[in-house]
Amino acid sequence: MAIAFIGIDLAKNVFQLHGTDAAGRQLFSKRLRRDQLLPELVKLPPCIIGIEACTGAFFWQRQFEKLGYSVKIIAPQYVKPFVKHQKNDQNDAEAICTAMRQPNMKFVPTKNQEQQDIQSLHRARSRLVNHRTALVSQMRGLLLDRGITVGITIRRARRAIPEIIADMTNDLTDMTRDVIAKLLEFLDQIDQRVKAFDRRIEAVFRANPTCQRIARICGVGPKTATAIVAAVGDGSEFKNGRHLAAWMGLVPRQHSSGNRKILMGISKRGDQHLRTLLVHGARAVVRVTAKREDAFSRWVNALRERRGMNRAIVAVANKNARIIWAVLRRDVEFQSAT
Repeated sequence: MAIAFIGIDLAKNVFQLHGTDAAGRQLFSKRLRRDQLLPELVKLPPCIIGIEACTGAFFWQRQFEKLGYSVKIIAPQYVKPFVKHQKNDQNDAEAICTAMRQPNMKFVPTKNQEQQDIQSLHRARSRLVNHRTALVSQMRGLLLDRGITVGITIRRARRAIPEIIADMTNDLTDMTRDVIAKLLEFLDQIDQRVKAFDRRIEAVFRANPTCQRIARICGVGPKTATAIVAAVGDGSEFKNGRHLAAWMGLVPRQHSSGNRKILMGISKRGDQHLRTLLVHGARAVVRVTAKREDAFSRWVNALRERRGMNRAIVAVANKNARIIWAVLRRDVEFQSAT
């Protein structure tokens, strides 16, 4: 019988394969080492390969496609319901193969090397920003333990902490003063590295026409535009803009049954970094529309008055995600409402 589907459970050194025909009947089950995987696949006729979204998934996607295979990447939470009995590599590979054959299965957008490069820039910058926030919080905690308070924003900390260190009339000991000074010096180093990543992201933005088209949308800047292009490419994995917004977690979470529909807070599914960028951009839009009278601003202002600030922000972020999908799929320029 012809092999139609192969489910592969990826790992570092050992890979489990599960092959079936078009009807789902098992044809083979193999366990291969890393150096055996590609030579073994060369011997098999090209078909559809399914893998879980994990570290290295996009690398293997490109390797399998070079051999003529069609590759589908599935989110782990969509594979878990199909795992039979206990969890092991063989059952995982079979579950991937079963999930891949479902007619309504949703797959993860594939990424090329350029997209992964852009994503690595964002991830590295996000890591430094998290370290910076933690560092400022630690300095504030050390000073508060000595009876000195500092505002919660990083901008206030940058301005106040050097003055506190230079003030010899407070109760700081020489050792504490030196520790805070060293942490402040480290904060400056992190700031310089964050700025370096910002310059790299800006260069990517200027070199990519697609990112520049997206950035014309209100509330979308270079960071958001490059992050979205790196994550979803041309948006072809999504049926429409609503699906992209749902994938980003910008839709209500449901707990409904029968005729009783309960809508809760946003689902917060998908990429947290993308959702954060869109929400921050939407917050800026909602803040400035209060002084404007165009059609979009009137819609935002009415929504804010009717549903509150936070819901208005999420609604704008959701709308921007849907507009982004339209710009990507239709390859058109964004035109704001008058």
